[in-house]
Amino acid sequence: MIEIRGLKKNYGQRQAVADLDMKIEEGEVFGLLGPNGAGKTTTIRMLTMLTRPTSGEAFIAGYEVSRDLDRVKQVIGIVPQHMNLDLELTARENLELHGRLYKIPVAERCRRTAELLAFTELVDRADDLVSTFSGGMKRRLMIARALFHRPRVLIMDEPTIGLDPQARRRIWDLIRQMNRDGVTVLLTTHYIEEAEALCRRVGVMDQGRMIALGTPAELKERVGRFVVESLNGGQANYTLYGTREEALRHAVKLAGGVTIRETSLEDVFIQLTGRRVGD
Repeated sequence: MIEIRGLKKNYGQRQAVADLDMKIEEGEVFGLLGPNGAGKTTTIRMLTMLTRPTSGEAFIAGYEVSRDLDRVKQVIGIVPQHMNLDLELTARENLELHGRLYKIPVAERCRRTAELLAFTELVDRADDLVSTFSGGMKRRLMIARALFHRPRVLIMDEPTIGLDPQARRRIWDLIRQMNRDGVTVLLTTHYIEEAEALCRRVGVMDQGRMIALGTPAELKERVGRFVVESLNGGQANYTLYGTREEALRHAVKLAGGVTIRETSLEDVFIQLTGRRVGD
């Protein structure tokens, strides 16, 4: 559904994305992980035609992004990182405006508005100004707007950033439901647990390059499935092992508090880059 070939973006002498190759299958939820400055948002901007690549190609549903702009716009929905709703319009009016921009007939606009307000649990606030909405409600309305024209691909840049845990879980439920309905989802996130909960596969980016790609289980297997955590002079040490037995043999040699646990995607990232995702 999404195929990227040798995608590159330079800003002067700085290389934001370097020779990126990636393929996302139809019906997949795919997550891009990485610290600030890793190239995630630049990649999204190139896929959504907000930034022209320096070189390389990107295809969405078979259409090349730089050459088939109108067709690409019809098959993608976008939920940007920064809120860009019209605060002086109601939820219903924001959706109505989006439908008009896509030249959707009046009857279909009315049906679609009702469907999406129900889907995002905003029926009771449909005629309230968006300026009165909470952060989670605004995010849900942005998702409703992105789905209005029935896209085949939804691209979400940090969809739950700044939300409280309850609001984040509601967004997760919406993403799962959209995916069950056949929408392919590409999302970027700083939240490791979000990627583990939602994504069939993840790609780890660092300094503009894709440094690891696979299912969460495959990436954990690559670095070791179990972690031994210990304290040495007040500093935490992490050692990864392929089996629990190997981890136990190491743990019994250590003094002080020792914890053995299963590897997380954050452990994978630290092992590959030496940094935490939020750094």
